[in-house]
Amino acid sequence: MKLYTETTDGSSIETKDSSLLCNYQDADPEFGFCQAKELLDHLKSVLANEPVSVKSGQHIVKVKPHGVNKGPVAEHLLTTMQQRGMLSDFVLCIGDDKSDEDMFEVVMRATVGPYLSPFADVFAYTVGQKCSNDKYYVED
Repeated sequence: MKLYTETTDGSSIETKDSSLLCNYQDADPEFGFCQAKELLDHLKSVLANEPVSVKSGQHIVKVKPHGVNKGPVAEHLLTTMQQRGMLSDFVLCIGDDKSDEDMFEVVMRATVGPYLSPFADVFAYTVGQKCSNDKYYVED
Protein backbone atom coordinates (compact mmCIF):
# COMPACT_ATOMS: atom_id res chain seq x y z
CA MET A 1 0.00 0.00 0.00
CA LYS A 2 2.85 2.34 0.84
CA LEU A 3 4.41 1.84 -2.59
CA TYR A 4 1.12 2.71 -4.30
CA THR A 5 0.58 5.87 -2.25
CA GLU A 6 4.18 6.99 -2.82
CA THR A 7 3.66 6.77 -6.58
CA THR A 8 0.22 8.42 -6.60
CA ASP A 9 0.06 12.11 -5.69
CA GLY A 10 -2.98 12.90 -3.55
CA SER A 11 -3.31 9.41 -2.09
CA SER A 12 -2.79 8.42 1.53
CA ILE A 13 -2.99 5.50 3.93
CA GLU A 14 -5.36 5.77 6.87
CA THR A 15 -4.98 3.48 9.85
CA LYS A 16 -8.31 2.68 11.51
CA ASP A 17 -8.94 0.64 14.65
CA SER A 18 -9.58 -2.56 12.70
CA SER A 19 -8.56 -1.83 9.13
CA LEU A 20 -6.22 -0.06 6.73
CA LEU A 21 -7.54 2.25 4.03
CA CYS A 22 -5.72 3.44 0.98
CA ASN A 23 -7.50 6.67 0.05
CA TYR A 24 -7.37 8.05 -3.50
CA GLN A 25 -9.91 10.86 -3.00
CA ASP A 26 -7.45 13.69 -3.67
CA ALA A 27 -5.59 11.95 -6.50
CA ASP A 28 -6.07 12.50 -10.21
CA PRO A 29 -9.42 10.74 -10.82
CA GLU A 30 -8.33 8.56 -13.73
CA PHE A 31 -4.87 7.68 -12.41
CA GLY A 32 -6.20 7.18 -8.87
CA PHE A 33 -8.88 4.80 -10.15
CA CYS A 34 -6.29 2.78 -12.09
CA GLN A 35 -3.94 2.64 -9.10
CA ALA A 36 -6.76 1.62 -6.75
CA LYS A 37 -7.83 -1.19 -9.10
CA GLU A 38 -4.25 -2.40 -9.48
CA LEU A 39 -3.69 -2.29 -5.70
CA LEU A 40 -6.96 -4.14 -5.08
CA ASP A 41 -5.98 -6.93 -7.51
CA HIS A 42 -2.49 -7.14 -6.00
CA LEU A 43 -3.73 -7.30 -2.40
CA LYS A 44 -6.38 -9.89 -3.24
CA SER A 45 -3.72 -12.20 -4.68
CA VAL A 46 -1.12 -11.59 -1.96
CA LEU A 47 -3.61 -11.90 0.92
CA ALA A 48 -5.74 -14.69 -0.58
CA ASN A 49 -4.82 -17.17 2.18
CA GLU A 50 -4.93 -14.67 5.05
CA PRO A 51 -7.91 -14.06 7.37
CA VAL A 52 -8.67 -10.63 5.89
CA SER A 53 -11.06 -9.14 3.38
CA VAL A 54 -9.91 -6.77 0.69
CA LYS A 55 -12.50 -4.57 -0.98
CA SER A 56 -12.84 -1.26 -2.70
CA GLY A 57 -15.30 1.57 -2.39
CA GLN A 58 -15.43 5.04 -3.81
CA HIS A 59 -11.82 6.30 -3.72
CA ILE A 60 -10.59 3.66 -1.23
CA VAL A 61 -9.10 0.19 -0.97
CA LYS A 62 -9.75 -1.39 2.43
CA VAL A 63 -8.04 -4.30 4.20
CA LYS A 64 -9.91 -5.61 7.24
CA PRO A 65 -9.61 -8.78 9.38
CA HIS A 66 -12.47 -11.27 8.98
CA GLY A 67 -14.91 -11.42 11.86
CA VAL A 68 -14.57 -7.78 12.81
CA ASN A 69 -17.92 -6.04 12.68
CA LYS A 70 -19.94 -3.64 14.78
CA GLY A 71 -22.97 -5.90 15.30
CA PRO A 72 -21.49 -7.99 18.13
CA VAL A 73 -20.06 -4.85 19.71
CA ALA A 74 -23.48 -3.16 19.74
CA GLU A 75 -25.06 -6.33 21.11
CA HIS A 76 -22.44 -6.60 23.88
CA LEU A 77 -22.96 -2.96 24.82
CA LEU A 78 -26.75 -3.30 25.02
CA THR A 79 -26.52 -6.60 26.95
CA THR A 80 -24.01 -5.20 29.43
CA MET A 81 -26.14 -2.13 30.05
CA GLN A 82 -29.25 -4.29 30.55
CA GLN A 83 -27.40 -6.57 33.01
CA ARG A 84 -26.38 -3.50 35.01
CA GLY A 85 -29.96 -2.24 35.08
CA MET A 86 -29.25 0.68 32.75
CA LEU A 87 -31.90 0.60 30.04
CA SER A 88 -31.31 3.28 27.44
CA ASP A 89 -34.13 5.60 26.55
CA PHE A 90 -32.32 7.08 23.54
CA VAL A 91 -30.19 5.34 20.90
CA LEU A 92 -28.55 7.04 17.93
CA CYS A 93 -26.81 4.70 15.49
CA ILE A 94 -24.98 6.16 12.48
CA GLY A 95 -22.99 4.35 9.80
CA ASP A 96 -21.78 4.99 6.29
CA ASP A 97 -21.11 1.65 4.63
CA LYS A 98 -22.14 -1.98 4.30
CA SER A 99 -20.05 -2.99 7.32
CA ASP A 100 -22.54 -1.11 9.53
CA GLU A 101 -25.54 -3.25 8.55
CA ASP A 102 -25.05 -5.75 11.41
CA MET A 103 -24.99 -2.86 13.88
CA PHE A 104 -28.25 -1.45 12.45
CA GLU A 105 -29.86 -4.88 12.67
CA VAL A 106 -28.88 -5.34 16.34
CA VAL A 107 -30.11 -1.88 17.31
CA MET A 108 -33.44 -2.30 15.53
CA ARG A 109 -33.92 -5.80 17.00
CA ALA A 110 -33.29 -4.35 20.47
CA THR A 111 -36.42 -2.21 20.15
CA VAL A 112 -38.58 -5.30 20.73
CA GLY A 113 -36.40 -6.94 23.39
CA PRO A 114 -35.54 -6.30 27.03
CA TYR A 115 -32.47 -4.20 26.25
CA LEU A 116 -34.09 -0.76 26.01
CA SER A 117 -36.55 1.27 28.01
CA PRO A 118 -40.12 0.67 26.75
CA PHE A 119 -40.20 4.37 25.91
CA ALA A 120 -36.85 4.42 24.07
CA ASP A 121 -36.39 6.60 21.02
CA VAL A 122 -34.21 4.75 18.51
CA PHE A 123 -32.73 6.41 15.43
CA ALA A 124 -30.62 4.47 12.94
CA TYR A 125 -29.14 6.56 10.13
CA THR A 126 -26.98 5.69 7.19
CA VAL A 127 -24.90 8.40 5.58
CA GLY A 128 -25.87 8.62 1.91
CA GLN A 129 -28.96 7.12 0.34
CA LYS A 130 -28.41 3.41 -0.24
CA CYS A 131 -30.09 0.09 0.40
CA SER A 132 -29.81 -0.47 4.15
CA ASN A 133 -31.42 -2.00 7.28
CA ASP A 134 -31.69 1.40 8.92
CA LYS A 135 -34.82 3.54 9.01
CA TYR A 136 -33.36 6.90 7.97
CA TYR A 137 -30.54 8.41 5.93
CA VAL A 138 -28.70 11.71 5.73
CA GLU A 139 -27.02 12.97 2.55
CA ASP A 140 -23.58 13.62 4.08
